[in-house]
Parts: sequence; C-alpha cells; structure tokens
Amino acid sequence: MHAILPLKDLVAAKSRLGGVLRAPERRALMQAMVEDVLAVLAGHAMVESTTVVSDDPGAAHLCNAFGAAYLDEGSLGCSGLNPVLEATVDTLLASADDPLMILHGDLPLLAESDVSAVITAQAATGGVVIGSDRAGTGTNLLAFAAASRPRLYFGVDSCARHQQAAAAVAAPSEIMRSPGIGLDVDEPRDILLLLDGLREQTRRSETAALLIDTPLGRRLALALDPATVIDIENRKISH
Repeated sequence: MHAILPLKDLVAAKSRLGGVLRAPERRALMQAMVEDVLAVLAGHAMVESTTVVSDDPGAAHLCNAFGAAYLDEGSLGCSGLNPVLEATVDTLLASADDPLMILHGDLPLLAESDVSAVITAQAATGGVVIGSDRAGTGTNLLAFAAASRPRLYFGVDSCARHQQAAAAVAAPSEIMRSPGIGLDVDEPRDILLLLDGLREQTRRSETAALLIDTPLGRRLALALDPATVIDIENRKISH
C-alpha cells in the first residue's frame, strides 16, 4: 500500500479554529497532527511508501524527517484538492500499480490498527474502502486498487459520493468507522474530543506534547466548555 497525504500551506491551515487559536498556534497544531500521521505511516510494515503533496515551503523538511516522498503541488499544473489528488494518483500509477490510500493530515488519533484494518479490508475485496468522518458524511481516508480507482469527491457529502464513484467502476465499497479515522480537527468542538482522546492514549504523540498538561492545553480546556463552543460557532454562522 502506498499512502498519499495532501497538505495545505500550514500558515493558512485550520482557519475555522481562529476563534480559539492564534495563527501560530494553529500552525503548530496542524504540524503536530501531520507529524503524528506521518509517524504512524512510517512505522507501519504494510505501508511501503508515503507521498506528501503540498504547496507548503516546509513540507519537504517534514518528508525528510519521516522518510516520505515530497511532490510539489505546483508541479502538477492544477489547483483544488480533488484535481491535485487526481494528478497525484496519475503520477504514482504511472510508475507502479500498487493499491493507494489517501488520507488527511489532521487525524491526530489515527493508530496503526486503523491503517491495518483499512489495508486488510481493501485487500480482501480489491475494492474501495472509505474511512468516514464522525458524522458519516465526509471522507477522511480512501483506499483503492488501480483497477478499482474511483473518481475523487473529497468535500461535502463525499462519503456517499465515493460509494457512488465505486459503483460507477463496478468496484465493491466498504465504509470504515473508527475514532482514529473519524476525528478530523476542524471546529472548536473537535478540540474537546481531541483532548479527551489524547488523555486516553498510551503512545507518545506530538499533538499530546502540544496540548496535554501544557499552558495551551489548559487554556483550551478551560475555555472550550460546550456553551462556549456553541457560542463561537454560532457567531461564525451569523457573520
């Protein structure tokens, strides 16, 4: 299995957390989460290689630290998440036809067991495995073989759209749910779930080092009670 991780410019990452985190804090959080995902992939025996496709100036350094390949997004001649990923898949399949797994970098609770379950499920059917978000509507991870390659629809309602895309190429599909795949950190309420999940972890992670028993983590834990989170998100909607 070859992994693909798309990465936005870290400076602009996680703007929806602007109500609770300053720009440098958002960058630090995103980098910590990406490092944790790359660490899981780098240490997994069934992941042969990882490619990070990004326009972030620091992405190449991250890749070097975790033994991943770096693909400059600007070299692909397109923009937008799905076109960039389609071009990345084209590039990788031009040299090998190994199964591919696309996953986001903001999955700080992702565990080796999650990756194993996805790879095993995809190998069992040769079809498409869709790792859904907590709501069951979005796609945080997508695994497929070259012969069952679906069109990519990351974005709104992507879980159902990826099921339809698999059916369009006559490939079986399976939706996989787990806390490690399901929690992507986009909104203030996600940070509350993240803090709970990190406290239950036994392994060391960069995200835990940033948020657990630190001034930033304590500030967030105090500030982000449910009423505060709802008020922050309602104010965003009203504007």
